[in-house]
Amino acid sequence: MPRPALPPPAKVRFVADPVSDGAVLSFALGTAALSELIIGTGEITPQQPNLDANLLPIDHEAQELTPKPTWKTITNVGLFSAIGFALADPVLSGFRDGTQAGIVDAVIYSETLAITWNLTNLTKIAFRRPRPSAYKEAQRLKDAGDEDPRIDTTNSALSFFSGHAAITASVASTATYLAFSRAPGTPRPWITLGAGALVTVLTAYGRVQAGDHFPTDVIAGAMAGAGIGVLVPHLHRSDEVKRRPVWIGFLPTRDSAVVTANALL
Repeated sequence: MPRPALPPPAKVRFVADPVSDGAVLSFALGTAALSELIIGTGEITPQQPNLDANLLPIDHEAQELTPKPTWKTITNVGLFSAIGFALADPVLSGFRDGTQAGIVDAVIYSETLAITWNLTNLTKIAFRRPRPSAYKEAQRLKDAGDEDPRIDTTNSALSFFSGHAAITASVASTATYLAFSRAPGTPRPWITLGAGALVTVLTAYGRVQAGDHFPTDVIAGAMAGAGIGVLVPHLHRSDEVKRRPVWIGFLPTRDSAVVTANALL
């Protein structure tokens, strides 16, 4: 007796709501932009470097590195490449999947970037962790005979966590999530995953090599960014796969597998 045919796979739908998405963007962008302005005024008193011995072993080793300016340029290229992709991908989605898909993707990327920027700034202000460069400057002043060296710039204490790593990871995660949802079974999702991971790793590694961050700064930034980058598109997803209360295994079962894409406002 032939087995009954499986029902057609559920379609992926990404939805955007003007009220909820508008509120999220208003809060995230507003707080991020204003906190950036406050940081720029220098009114936040920087925390002074502590003893090198208090650093975690992985960070203590990084403290011994000689900063390499070339890596600062590379990390900036990685950051702006990620932002550029976030601007371009919704346009490409509009051509591939229709205008509505492009609009929804633009909302998703906007929220990913805004929330990541906001969380990064708030975390930096809360921790006020001195950068590796601040440790080096404090040591230089001590060697020059200054008994109480003070580092005055706010930026010197904004090490945790890395905004470059967070933003590149968040864009890479959102792009990968959308690619696997919209083009399953094709090389596109895997290429997106590989390229996004490569840019994130190079950017995170470069921030350490440039002397701007400790390893724990970039690890935390990449983890935070990746989490936001997956969560934002997932919360915009409206289909049976998302509503399953429990998944057994790494992927959804076949009856709820994702094979096509559709976007609705």
